[in-house]
Amino acid sequence: MEDGTGHVGDEPVWTGLPPGLLRMRRLLLVVWVGAIAVGTGLLLGLLAGPVWAAFALLPLGLLLWGWSMLGRNWRSWRYAERADDLLISRGVLWREETVVPYGRMQLVEVTSGPVERHFGLASVQLHTAAAATDACIPGLEPAEAERLRDRLTELGQARSAGL
Repeated sequence: MEDGTGHVGDEPVWTGLPPGLLRMRRLLLVVWVGAIAVGTGLLLGLLAGPVWAAFALLPLGLLLWGWSMLGRNWRSWRYAERADDLLISRGVLWREETVVPYGRMQLVEVTSGPVERHFGLASVQLHTAAAATDACIPGLEPAEAERLRDRLTELGQARSAGL
């Protein structure tokens, strides 16, 4: 049964991260590993000969492994807005779930570096009364990041007013 906030019973409604974050991270992986492969190939080719330049293909194995790992990591990130707190879940091997009570939030900021802006992404950074519960939600679309910031700020003010 729905409680009026879009939640059914005690089960949170999870929201995943947009695919733009995965595209950005994979492009950065290709750029960095590609630069390392080219640099290694040139250096080995000039100093040790063309046969040794073939070792420049080894970073391409790293590229294939990193490509799939980035996908798994991206799929592991999600967040849920509940009545009294925000849940953030992430991690593939070591699963981590952070619960941030709205009344503990002191500052909610939206940040976006030059690469994130190029891909139309922003991150929401949550600062709380206890540094251990600070949290971040990366790679959101700017409109969603601003909506989340405004909602969390509003809920934080309402919950802390009762303290």
